[in-house]
Amino acid sequence: MNVLKHCNLCPRACGVNRHAGDRGFCRAGALPKVAKAFLHHWEEPCLSGSRGSGTVFFSHCNLRCIFCQNYRISWQGRGREMTVTDLTDLFLKLQAQGAHNINLVSPTPYSPFLVPALREARERGLAIPVVYNCNAYESIDSLRSLEGLVDIYLPDLKYVDPEPAGRYSHAPYYFNAATAAILEMHRQVGALVLDDHGLARRGLLIRHLVLPGQAGAACRVLDWIKANLPADTHVSLMAQYVPVWQARRCPEINRTLTPAEYETVLDYFESLGFENGYYQELDAATTAYIPDF
Repeated sequence: MNVLKHCNLCPRACGVNRHAGDRGFCRAGALPKVAKAFLHHWEEPCLSGSRGSGTVFFSHCNLRCIFCQNYRISWQGRGREMTVTDLTDLFLKLQAQGAHNINLVSPTPYSPFLVPALREARERGLAIPVVYNCNAYESIDSLRSLEGLVDIYLPDLKYVDPEPAGRYSHAPYYFNAATAAILEMHRQVGALVLDDHGLARRGLLIRHLVLPGQAGAACRVLDWIKANLPADTHVSLMAQYVPVWQARRCPEINRTLTPAEYETVLDYFESLGFENGYYQELDAATTAYIPDF
């Protein structure tokens, strides 16, 4: 894993030597760290299906979202270190439990480990799709290293403007990096393809979490998708924002989304003529429960 000697796995390009114990912005170390792994029944229907998505929550994150529901994992780094073989075994265990897919959540700091782990898993019988579930703040080179191993890309396109991206997630240059990454994801896997049971088999599904006071920005996210990707692109508009962790530091987002804000975004989505999408009920805005490992 020579890339970890001068880590540039995401747009921050911290350049730290993770093998030597140095930690960059994300705080990830020299081995993958996993916080949780379970069958997740609350993803989009095409992912959770009837048996659940085989979700693997990786510890640490290259964003610092002050409203992160999983801050114990992303900020505080709870979890345990694993080898490549440990990851392979975990993926196969989730498949044996009936998972419809392997759902890698916040995997960005660990992409060099995912390549051999996924190859080994395929050799040992992994036959379900692999989902790369990320914040879209990705390096193009890292994404290209995963080509042919990831079946479904699930990025959350969070921001269009530098000010909120910097204020809420410590990433003022987020938009340019994220949109370039999403175009690369689409190049690799194309539009989302569902099987006869409505389950995702391959392709791109873009999420956007609508933030309080940011309905206009959400509409501009939709403008970018409409202008740069095919009309059949699947978009998931999420209303599950909860003002947890450090959200109180920013009074304008220290509340939940209003029905009027969310309806504005849904109406705009419809007006743009998108063909495929998911939305949530506002009561989805509750603090998520994640079972123990």
